[in-house]
Amino acid sequence: MKKFSFELEKVLDYRNFEKKEAEGELAKAIAAETQINDNLKQIAFQYAQSKANMKGSRNFEDVMSLSKYNNLLEYQKEELLKQLAEAKLITEQKREVLRECMKKTTALEKLRDQKLEEWKQSADYEEAESMDEIKNRMTEI
Repeated sequence: MKKFSFELEKVLDYRNFEKKEAEGELAKAIAAETQINDNLKQIAFQYAQSKANMKGSRNFEDVMSLSKYNNLLEYQKEELLKQLAEAKLITEQKREVLRECMKKTTALEKLRDQKLEEWKQSADYEEAESMDEIKNRMTEI
């Protein structure tokens, strides 16, 4: 009996390639989102430090300087929050692309498994037929 071959193997390989690419793109999007979150945490830390520094200060110039610094941190925070919203949208888009790739790949894998099972049944049947034929010939002799 000939070896099993799946007619759509090249299509399945391509779909697996697409899936790996989508996984890579999703990983990049998640990494960008994580970096923005890390930057937001750093700004929160810097803001808390400047508030702590401002507590005991009675020097007007120091208070004004720290106030301007806090305004800068607030502006950076707002910009990062905008970037985070955009990054979350991109991540969700990449996640959806990956879901679609996985659906396509899974469908082909199920089809391949079904064809393999049919091939195995056919091979078992042919083997049984061959054995019966050999038995019949042996009994004729």
